Amino acid sequence: MKVGVLALQGAVAEHIRSIELAGAEGVTVKHTEQLEELDGLIIPGGESTTIGKLMRKYEFIEAIRAFSEQGKPVFGTCAGLIVMAKEIENGEEAHLGLMDIKVSRNAFGRQRESFETNLDVKGLQEPLRAVFIRAPLITAVGNEVDILSTYNDEIVAARQGHLLVSSFHPELTDDYSLHTYFTEMIKTYQAAVL
Repeated sequence: MKVGVLALQGAVAEHIRSIELAGAEGVTVKHTEQLEELDGLIIPGGESTTIGKLMRKYEFIEAIRAFSEQGKPVFGTCAGLIVMAKEIENGEEAHLGLMDIKVSRNAFGRQRESFETNLDVKGLQEPLRAVFIRAPLITAVGNEVDILSTYNDEIVAARQGHLLVSSFHPELTDDYSLHTYFTEMIKTYQAAVL
């Protein structure tokens, strides 16, 4: 199983490490043609506007949409969540528009409001250690979206079929259970296409 991490910005090496701890091969993705060999894709954090510009510059928008249309799992963390959303508050243009969610950028405030907490996540046996850094929030979800986790009654993780998002950075701790959850999504996809 090969899981790519989009290497335009963000904690790429940390995601690769978590994916490999979860038992899959991690691949740094810098070119659209690499998507063809992948079973799943992670879009890491960073700055969503910058990631969106770079995705357009390197022709990743259409390539990732085509990847998703095949039913291959895509996982967006922090800014990756924003990039995957159909609607972004404050007028920012949607980027991939894959997931039927509305998001608010920097909803938890600036860098100094960053924090760590334990979260209950639907589908995980144990609470997950989550790192929030200038984190976005999911402010609305469509009918097909399953809410996986909340913090102070705000949505911080969700899934829509083969799409997974989190407001927080699961790659910045030693807890790789959410990456394992993602690899299980990939196994489900692989079983369906075989």
